[in-house]
Amino acid sequence: MILQIAILFFVFLAALCIGSFLNVVIHRLPRGESIVHPRSRCPACSTPIPWYRNIPILSYLVQKGRCAACAGKISPRYPLVEALTAILLTYAAYWDPVLLHWPFHFYFLSALVACTFIDLDHWILPDKITLPGIVIGFVGSFFLPLGPIASLLGILVGGGVLYLVAWAYLALAKREGLGGGDIKFLAMVGAFLGVEGALVTLIFASMTGSVLGLFLIAARGKKGNTALPFGPFLASGAALAFFYARPFWIWYFNLH
Repeated sequence: MILQIAILFFVFLAALCIGSFLNVVIHRLPRGESIVHPRSRCPACSTPIPWYRNIPILSYLVQKGRCAACAGKISPRYPLVEALTAILLTYAAYWDPVLLHWPFHFYFLSALVACTFIDLDHWILPDKITLPGIVIGFVGSFFLPLGPIASLLGILVGGGVLYLVAWAYLALAKREGLGGGDIKFLAMVGAFLGVEGALVTLIFASMTGSVLGLFLIAARGKKGNTALPFGPFLASGAALAFFYARPFWIWYFNLH
């Protein structure tokens, strides 16, 4: 028990560092900048951040959310991404203690976090995350209980379902409703979670997206902008499916 707690504590610390790196990915990747060079710097004044001022969460709290060089405000999103990543990855390590599975689980959950915030900012789900994710998910299926056949079917069904939805919407509404990024994102989910996981992701994302969309229409009226990026809903659905696909599946079909 003590050893398990020590391992999970180490995973939590490592995951905080991964979350810090994801902040760099979220900021730089959509801008076409290198995610490895130069080292982290203040977004406001571009002053390089020394390691002792770049400790996840702690540095933000010590500096009271301000840059030590220019006193510019640091977005609370930075510690939020770090904390969210640490919670997800640590819970994944607890949920599945097989060390061989961790790199694949950690990549998938980290991709969900990065894609969520990139889509919120730029309305894109980057190919540089989703396309390698499809490959990594399929390769991982040889080592995970899912298996390569289920992974391949998940890729085909996950990407295929959204492709058909996008095609139907375009045919009926004469305008695009879903982008290619959403299709590739769900194909990545299928690679890691199979057909069941991809469908649970889509069902949950559609349910939550519809509820929030109706709320925005009621709050803003028809003249307000109610458009929403779909990526965060897909990512939250994929996180749910990663841990609880089977219970959600049973619950959903018991309602119908």
